[in-house]
Amino acid sequence: MAEKVLMKGNEAIAEAAILAGCRHYFGYPITPQTEIAAYMAKKMPKIGGCFLQAESEVAAINMVYGVAGTGKRVMTSSSSPGISLKSEGLSYMAGSDLPALVVNVQRGGPGLGGIQPSQSDYFQATKGGGHGDFKMIVLAPSSVQEMASLTVKGFDLADKYRMTSMILADGTMGQMMEPVSLEEVEVADYDKSWAVTGTKCERKHNIINSLSLVPEELEKLNFERYEKYKTIEENEVMYEEYMMDDAEICVSAFGIAARVAKNAIAMARAEGIKVGMIRPITLWPFPVKAFKAAAEKVNSFISVELSMGQMIDDIKASTEYTKPVTLCNRAGGMIPSPEQVLEAIKKANEGGNK
Repeated sequence: MAEKVLMKGNEAIAEAAILAGCRHYFGYPITPQTEIAAYMAKKMPKIGGCFLQAESEVAAINMVYGVAGTGKRVMTSSSSPGISLKSEGLSYMAGSDLPALVVNVQRGGPGLGGIQPSQSDYFQATKGGGHGDFKMIVLAPSSVQEMASLTVKGFDLADKYRMTSMILADGTMGQMMEPVSLEEVEVADYDKSWAVTGTKCERKHNIINSLSLVPEELEKLNFERYEKYKTIEENEVMYEEYMMDDAEICVSAFGIAARVAKNAIAMARAEGIKVGMIRPITLWPFPVKAFKAAAEKVNSFISVELSMGQMIDDIKASTEYTKPVTLCNRAGGMIPSPEQVLEAIKKANEGGNK
């Protein structure tokens, strides 16, 4: 096993991307993810890669589009308002079926908001990310180790399904330091026969394009894409269950909120309250079946979020509105405390959910 090193979450993402075979990075600095760009600026020239600070987020995502079209592993990173600027390019990439990794280390919003951590881009990430009918694979790390391992996983899933993967982290995960194991990665040999690499007069031309002016053809492409999404929903869901065997209350949280929730669960268990947690690791595809199964056992759900309540909608839908689901939250860059989550658990245990 590789020796562990102490790294920031942002740096772990950058190093893991390099180990995963990424040699092209295009980005633009914005807090709290700037360390990713800084790390790539330092490392890429040393390994024959390309780092380019674009003139804007719009330019960066279109550079990603170009390299993705050649079949190379490529990534960009930003924070909330920067991802909004990239949304048109994300839609173009979806319409062209191009694989890439996009990292969003979220900050408070809306607008420029603040530079403190948030999870308020959940809707943006899981409900498309841009205009039109499309999905992105969305991965939510809750440790620096997962910042690294899910980066590798994100590249693999992007190549496997020819679509964009997103790491949806919060500012705390990007800035915190923890020991992380960074192992050499064996890059799988995915089919890239679709890529624009030059024909050498040996094959027909490949065309990368998101424009389709014949409505019947565009409809067919959309239906085919959603069949692929069904396959992903069946095969690529990831989540963690924590103390759910005898739980009567289910807490759900991701990212830093999940770590806070675990502390609160330990405190509640010490008081004899039977509570557990489902932590979605893939926010899309969402672990619908896990929540539906939990709804048959528990009395209520609590969604712990650094937002005004976004994931809670998916929990309600997954449980088919059969059990009460309440929100325990802070917003605008604030983080719930274990005591706040414990209070929400106690209220649920007392039958305070309506």
